[in-house]
Amino acid sequence: MPIIINIDVMLAKRKMQSQELAEKIGITQANLSILKNGKAKAIKISTLEAICTALECQPGDILEFKP
Repeated sequence: MPIIINIDVMLAKRKMQSQELAEKIGITQANLSILKNGKAKAIKISTLEAICTALECQPGDILEFKP
């Protein structure tokens, strides 16, 4: 998959657990897991914004393109 999701990297940098992030952004831990594992077909801009707000980062810190 050419789009790499680096949520785990940012979680580690912020010393935050997945469960805490899921609660802060208002999604289930199962849906967060789908995002983290790169199995999601799409991500809403509002969800990406909430993740960036909670992790104090930019979208480019989370999403990476590798051809």
